[in-house]
Amino acid sequence: MCGRFAASRGPEDLAGVFGVERWEPAEALAPDWNVAPTKEVLVVLDRPLKDAPERRPVRQLRVLKWGLVPSWAKSPEGAARMINARSETLHEKPSFRRPFARQRCIVPADGYYEWVTAHDERELEVEGKKKRARKQPYFVLPSDGSVFAMAGIYEFWRDRTLPDDHPLAWWATCSVITAEAETGPLAGAPDASAGGPRSLSEIHPRMPLMLTPDRWDAWLDPARTDEAELRALLEPPPGGLMRAYPVSTSVSNVRNNGPELLTELEAPEEATLF
Repeated sequence: MCGRFAASRGPEDLAGVFGVERWEPAEALAPDWNVAPTKEVLVVLDRPLKDAPERRPVRQLRVLKWGLVPSWAKSPEGAARMINARSETLHEKPSFRRPFARQRCIVPADGYYEWVTAHDERELEVEGKKKRARKQPYFVLPSDGSVFAMAGIYEFWRDRTLPDDHPLAWWATCSVITAEAETGPLAGAPDASAGGPRSLSEIHPRMPLMLTPDRWDAWLDPARTDEAELRALLEPPPGGLMRAYPVSTSVSNVRNNGPELLTELEAPEEATLF
């Protein structure tokens, strides 16, 4: 899954990477090394500019809230539960079907965090001797240091309790698409004798779907609506593009935020994991 990620790149950097034509400096977000559900995030999307004489899609950087609120929802209360959409079923789910067809985006990140339960802790939890096992966070990122382009969808929701001219009358929200985690070896994975995760699936069974650059234009194109073509874009990228390393348990507290959260540890802080 994707329940926390880091996004430290600024709009100028992202605009260059993704070929963005339009972004508002006033909407620039500060670097965030601990993005949690319902926070604001920068996303890349292709959409006609409001009130523009030419209705062609324009590639933009927009600020959206992470946690999708369906357009038909009566309230935004379920947003924190809609941070992820499963790639296998989003074309069927009422909450995701419409945005998948026409409102797709890319959520740029440095990488994402995932927590692993130590083996001994897990055994105690299974035996009922421990109510909540300790978990070791790992940071997962592209091995070449490039932007992690997470596939996403977005939606607009109208708050009917507010007048039309209220700045919060419309919510723009998004969800990150997830897929089965890779079972092949991670880039730079240790051998079996060294311990540590050797694949993403050993960390968690799900992962954010990473879009390689050759799929960006097709994914963002709102004119592309054929379901079979869109589902083909959900195929996982080639294996071996990701690496993972242990980081401080400080990231588990959403109040902690700073580049030190990405510092690679020589060994996990918790008990033996693998």
